[in-house]
Amino acid sequence: MDKGTVENIAFFSNALNEEIELLIYIPANYSPLYEYNILIASDGKDYFQLGGIPRLADQLIDDYIVENMIIVGVPYKDYQDRKRKYMPTGDQFEAYMRFLAHELVPYLDAEFSTSHMGGSRALIGDSMAATISLMTAIHYPNIFGKAILQSPFVDEHVLNAVRNAKNLDILSVYHIIGLRENEVILKDKSVKDFLTPNRELHQLFLTLGVDTFYEEFDGNHTWTYWKPDLKRALTKIFG
Repeated sequence: MDKGTVENIAFFSNALNEEIELLIYIPANYSPLYEYNILIASDGKDYFQLGGIPRLADQLIDDYIVENMIIVGVPYKDYQDRKRKYMPTGDQFEAYMRFLAHELVPYLDAEFSTSHMGGSRALIGDSMAATISLMTAIHYPNIFGKAILQSPFVDEHVLNAVRNAKNLDILSVYHIIGLRENEVILKDKSVKDFLTPNRELHQLFLTLGVDTFYEEFDGNHTWTYWKPDLKRALTKIFG
């Protein structure tokens, strides 16, 4: 199996006014003669290290299971940084969405051979990173046509944003939640029911005509379940 490479790129975001250390997976077959899909992962270091997404992409591309793709990991600094950027109530939430849509995508389109179509770009995240992935996709559906949501944090801000979103019929969403996520202990020691609002979100997707894959898995809010799910997620989105 041919192995792709992972580059560390220091990228300065004007929207966020900070430098971000991007992780960029470039497949072994990369050539400017082809056009590549783009997958952008918030919680990026987690997807590259805990999720093992580069090795998985090597396998799926090598076996012709998925289309060619470049994967970009956007890491977070710490829990507070994550909340500020990924949560709808965070003070950097809007700026982070602008960074993804108006800074990162143009950079990737300029640096690599990409197809420049919304349907060729996907956002992926787990928990709060899934929240920002969904919110960015519904905010910019012409830029990001696909989203992979692994156990997203869903509250009234998220549900209202989906209810009021435009052009949701052009979006494809992959959405999973664990049956044992009815009592998730958050970093601040508070307990949240993730399962019930995710069920509500799924019904909303169906009502609004979103092209969606949904499953409730027998598990909890951890990488123990998200990592093995990645193969199916990538295959559904870029198969």
